[in-house]
Amino acid sequence: MRGAILLLAAALGAGTVQAQEPPQPAPDAAGQAAGSPWTFSATGYWNMPRQSGDYLSGIFIAERKQLHLEARSNYEAVHSQSAFIGWTFSGGETIQFKATPIVGFVGGSTHGLIGGIEASVAVSKFDYYIEAEYLDARGEEPGYLYAWSELGFRPVEWLRLGLVAQRTRIYGGGRELQRGGFFQVTVRRFTAGFYWFNPGSTDQVAILSLGVSF
Repeated sequence: MRGAILLLAAALGAGTVQAQEPPQPAPDAAGQAAGSPWTFSATGYWNMPRQSGDYLSGIFIAERKQLHLEARSNYEAVHSQSAFIGWTFSGGETIQFKATPIVGFVGGSTHGLIGGIEASVAVSKFDYYIEAEYLDARGEEPGYLYAWSELGFRPVEWLRLGLVAQRTRIYGGGRELQRGGFFQVTVRRFTAGFYWFNPGSTDQVAILSLGVSF
């Protein structure tokens, strides 16, 4: 957890900094207010790194009140699957915040235990989101801190754009910290997005995303 806190501070100073995936579409607030026992979201990402083959990754989230359950595929590494449980804390009016500490494990091409946090803060039309985790690879490799963060702005309710950064090993190569821009468009329960890391470089990575909340 100390590593996640340090990374959050570094990301704020840099303007943004993930392990591999952006934040998910928020569950429908009206459904929560009406007393719906569970909310769900699912997002798929088509990853297009310039120096390696394209691949699909995904995140599925189920929440009930403060309980947070999450499953990921091809996040920490290609051909890996991970699962988490967490507890959400939120509050604020003018400044709104949400934080979810999580613990879990990953299996497949990478094995290990994971501890992390997903957190966001929003003020008026601006917001900041960070997703960080520390993977203990159980003797296979040294532990590693993955992170993804976004600094966003909503000029209108259905459009969000801004800066994005991530720290990951999933693409290989020597560049672990990557920066770029993004935009998202939301129509009802669906959110589509485009992320562009290292624009114009040989390490360029483009990601298309499509998510739904229900």
